[in-house]
Amino acid sequence: MFAKLARTGVLAASIAVAGCNDSSMKDFAPEANKPLPDKILADMRAKGMVRTSSVMARIFKEEGKLEIWKAKTNGRYDMVASYDICKWSGKLGPKYTEGDRQAPEGFYTVRPSQMNPRSNYHLSFNIGFPNAYDRANGRTGQNLMVHGACSSSGCYSMTDAQIEQIYAFGRDAFQGGQTEFQIQAFPFRMTAANMARYRSDPNYEFWKMLKVGYDNFEVTKVPPKVDVCDKRYVFNQVAADGQTFNPTGPCPATTQPDSLKSAYNAYQSTYDVAFNSALKASVPPPKPTIAGIKEASIVSDWSKRRARGERVPIDPPSLNTDGSVTETARMGRIDSPAGRKMAALDAEKAAKQKAEEQRLAAIEAAKQAKAQALAEKEAAKAQAVAAKEAAKAAKEAPVATATIAAPTEAAPAAETQAASADESRVTKLKNKLLGMFGG
Repeated sequence: MFAKLARTGVLAASIAVAGCNDSSMKDFAPEANKPLPDKILADMRAKGMVRTSSVMARIFKEEGKLEIWKAKTNGRYDMVASYDICKWSGKLGPKYTEGDRQAPEGFYTVRPSQMNPRSNYHLSFNIGFPNAYDRANGRTGQNLMVHGACSSSGCYSMTDAQIEQIYAFGRDAFQGGQTEFQIQAFPFRMTAANMARYRSDPNYEFWKMLKVGYDNFEVTKVPPKVDVCDKRYVFNQVAADGQTFNPTGPCPATTQPDSLKSAYNAYQSTYDVAFNSALKASVPPPKPTIAGIKEASIVSDWSKRRARGERVPIDPPSLNTDGSVTETARMGRIDSPAGRKMAALDAEKAAKQKAEEQRLAAIEAAKQAKAQALAEKEAAKAQAVAAKEAAKAAKEAPVATATIAAPTEAAPAAETQAASADESRVTKLKNKLLGMFGG
């Protein structure tokens, strides 16, 4: 039986920005044959389960849990294992469009053909997105899986050891005759307290719809019958004779067992009391959630540019409540052939730009050197002229001083000499007269 599953379980997944590229590469996958641990098998026996009994899974994003439930001999399900999700991408809220990196929320179906024992991510299975509800609401994407390797781009990623066990649960159930198993993916445990926390969220109406399926399972402990009509989920409804569920058409007339309606109404009454009480209680603040198709489209565009190898912010952008977009400052590029090619082109462009900047800098440096040399030449010329003028002035300065000073110094001597000569003549004349007149 498993050999048949191994042959039909290989996924032909093409490269896509929406999910995990899981094209099968391995020739042999011994990890797909590993049995469940003895402890788990013992726990199953204690709860009235057999190894090959039917299975289902529940996922809770906020709590980061993946639960495995198995059918007991009485037909009701009980939880047999719980795993910490290693990674899931995006925020709380559904997947809207290819590339938005959102891990899906909703009710999905896994069949044997969706099991991949030769996954690039150790082991994997495709959860079946988009389902009838997603397609009716125009939601797109592909290759959304639960897988190993602890790496996610829209998937639910587990450790390799965890996925070996989770894969084994599905494998054993298919070997036991189960034709498909259900995955219920929720943003959080849909308790009254959590619903009260997120009552103002733009995804609240979608979550209220999922909660009906959640509650049906809580009441019955049996995976609910899931249909889609009028672009919405309906649970445990039986269409009237001759009518069918059309995902995009109006819902048909339906019926439901009275016992189920009674149990559900009683459950809902208890919930309403708890919800009203939670509105008044102090609770932790809500976690980030996706703001509808607008934010999904912004992230999708980022994913496409990243896949082309463009240099983009390292983390996806976020849409704020005021309509603005927040992007991280750190930039990065996906490590892929496209990314490496784009990086080479960017490096070539940067090298050319740097060379041009260096060329212009050299021209500018040459201009500055020429201008400096000219300035130095003019300065030297001016200095030479100044020196020549100074030398000329120094040469002429003593002559001018002598010419001007000589008359000033010679004049008193001449006058003294003239006065002495006059005095001598007067003396001689006086003596002569005294001699002539005797006395």
